[in-house]
Amino acid sequence: MDYIDLRSDTVSHPTPLMREAMAKAAVGDDVYHDDPTVNQLEADAANMLGKEAAVFVTSGTQGNLCALLAHCQRGDSIIVGDSSHIFRYEQGGMAQFGGLIPHTVPVQADATIGLADLRNAINPDDEHKPVTRLVALENTHNMAGGVPISAEYTAKVAEFARSHGLILHIDGARIFNAAAAYSVDVKDLVAGADSVTFCLSKGLCAPVGSVLVGSQDFIRRARRARKALGGSLRQAGVMAAAGLIALHEMTDRLIEDHQNAQTLAEGLSEIQGLHIQGQNTNFIFFSLAPDIGLTLDEFVCALREEYNIRMSPYSGEKSLIRLRTHYWIDQAAIAKTVSAVSAVLS
Repeated sequence: MDYIDLRSDTVSHPTPLMREAMAKAAVGDDVYHDDPTVNQLEADAANMLGKEAAVFVTSGTQGNLCALLAHCQRGDSIIVGDSSHIFRYEQGGMAQFGGLIPHTVPVQADATIGLADLRNAINPDDEHKPVTRLVALENTHNMAGGVPISAEYTAKVAEFARSHGLILHIDGARIFNAAAAYSVDVKDLVAGADSVTFCLSKGLCAPVGSVLVGSQDFIRRARRARKALGGSLRQAGVMAAAGLIALHEMTDRLIEDHQNAQTLAEGLSEIQGLHIQGQNTNFIFFSLAPDIGLTLDEFVCALREEYNIRMSPYSGEKSLIRLRTHYWIDQAAIAKTVSAVSAVLS
């Protein structure tokens, strides 16, 4: 990058090794299951997360929707956090395409949902009520500020779901960030889940794609949902090749992004008029003092025009700016960012 982009880890672009692998990828028609690179990615992803099978999808949103369509029937109710990505930022796809009814429950500051709230959200066996079918968790949790949730908590929710005849789906867009934060095998974080999505882009740097994992029978149904959503792929090995590098190499370095986020937060915290509101995994949130004399938009504009540094106000909270570190944000970028912010606010 010839600029520093901290708006999101979604802005990360492929590494040189990924570009080379994409150029040389063996390909076939994935609809016929003939693409060897896609097949390898799906097999490796399923194995890494401890599930039977996987399907390559174009995005986390598509993966989540395929999961809900494969697990549920029209008119079913799903229990989901009120600030979850599935509920807030996926255009109500569950209702648009699946006829599913979200039953929202509060997400706590630590990104968990209280078991009592889950229990109270289960509809009774009453012909007047929709059937409660599924519980959805998010790890790491976007709107909670990149907070990871633990294997112990997830296991409790999985046991709760089983005891009530419910399905557990995890939106694990950044599940490998959670694994890095807890220094655990990613399998441990999803052991009790019936299905999991994770993104190959974001911190893992692939240009496109997510993977949905679960049982063989579930993935068969999810492939049908993917087809109905227009998501069937042909020579997708050129994308899956980058995904394999993301899976096997980039997952091992995510702790560097977390450390860089901490370093950046510490540097910014020394600047008068700037207040760090939170830092978890690769997320940082900060606000400006009311008397600083700049609006957030003016502050962001000055950084972009004068220093070629990109930030943006957080859409979830207009008084904050959210930063995310990623592969392309190194120590030099952090030092330049701290210096530039200090200059703009001086």
